Amino acid sequence: MVKRTLVRLRQSRLCGDAFWALLGQLASALALLLGTRLLTERVAPDVYGEVALLSGWVALGVAAFSYPFICAGMRLLPECAGPAQRSQLQRAVAGLTGQATLLALGLLLAGGGCYAYLYRAPAAPFLLAGALLAVTVWREFGVQLAIGGRRQRRAALWQTGDSLLRPALAVAAVGYLGAQVESILAAYTAATLLSNLLWSRLGAESAAGELSPTDVRRFVGKIWRYAWPLLPMELVFWLNGVGDRYAIACLLSAADVGLYAAGYTLVNEAFNRGAMVLLRTFQPAYFQAFSAGERRRAHAVLRLWLYCLLAGGGLGLLALPWLGDWLVALLLAEPYRPVAALLPAIGGGCLLHALGTLWAQPLLAEKRTRVLLKGRLCGALAAITALPLLILQYGLPGAAWANPVYFGIEALVLALLAKPWRLRDGESLPAVAEPTAAVPLRAPA
Repeated sequence: MVKRTLVRLRQSRLCGDAFWALLGQLASALALLLGTRLLTERVAPDVYGEVALLSGWVALGVAAFSYPFICAGMRLLPECAGPAQRSQLQRAVAGLTGQATLLALGLLLAGGGCYAYLYRAPAAPFLLAGALLAVTVWREFGVQLAIGGRRQRRAALWQTGDSLLRPALAVAAVGYLGAQVESILAAYTAATLLSNLLWSRLGAESAAGELSPTDVRRFVGKIWRYAWPLLPMELVFWLNGVGDRYAIACLLSAADVGLYAAGYTLVNEAFNRGAMVLLRTFQPAYFQAFSAGERRRAHAVLRLWLYCLLAGGGLGLLALPWLGDWLVALLLAEPYRPVAALLPAIGGGCLLHALGTLWAQPLLAEKRTRVLLKGRLCGALAAITALPLLILQYGLPGAAWANPVYFGIEALVLALLAKPWRLRDGESLPAVAEPTAAVPLRAPA
């Protein structure tokens, strides 16, 4: 069985996809960790916390308004028959994503304006956050559709370029303009804009002939059917991912947000970047096998994905209690060192979150996004309940220990709903008896 799996891997694009996904995530993680070290040397925890809070609103605009349409395009891309259909799909995704982004920008600027008026705060950070939202959506559109088309090299280089430019320009901006929220957000926006301008012209697919409005509208309907249950789900996903920052800000202080966000960044880069490598490697292959009706092969991809995640995540979680102090001393400035005690709890939450995402893949493949929403809602309800209780009882450590609580509940519910251990409508398929009969993992011609 192991030998057949290795033969399939050598005959497929999966190894190449894994290499570029790993390269992109590793380079991005190193750039962000270096940038975090340099920024924490130059800005106080309260300023870092304010940047984290505004970045969270940007993430909400991307996740809840734009990403569902981008995710739908990524899922439907393997089903396109040729370049013409891919162009029609991309046009439909771009139109819906643009409309959703305009709505998110309007809400962000209106909310920021009200906050600035009521609390006599400057409005510039909210304007810069709006600009950062726009360029981030542009980046995600290009990167995710490249991944959906299994163009991992383009996606990896685009992401890596952005990750290198952001901390470099942020450190330069702090040095020349001062340790202010506005200078950091402006640097992030300029970095992503430069990266987008470069990669939107390099290696982009040209449109194949005339794009019929009727054909584009047909894709719009398919995208909406797939994406609309994801809209509330991405809101829930955002709440589970960064909602703890706002609970800390309300119940503690912006400086505590800065400490927590800096520590969370370290663990997130180790765990979630690794999980993202596996996601970008295995998810396109899983979707392609599922769309082709090769359910046994799809199940094998999912099982291999699980083994890799458990091996890497388990080793990382075991290492955190011994390496946490060393990592914090190496990657964070002196005022941020108390966060070392929180790393194991945050790591446990990251691993459970990655497991929940993996276990939910059959629901995405079957386009049962409404069922997926139920699992995410359970995680959100657990977060809303656990976060304030644990923060009020234990302070900042309570926020860290809430992570494995609500992510664990979410992962358990998603596993029960998706039942990833079962073959999907493929139980009657005959088992492969000979290695020569195995179908290799491959991209459509």
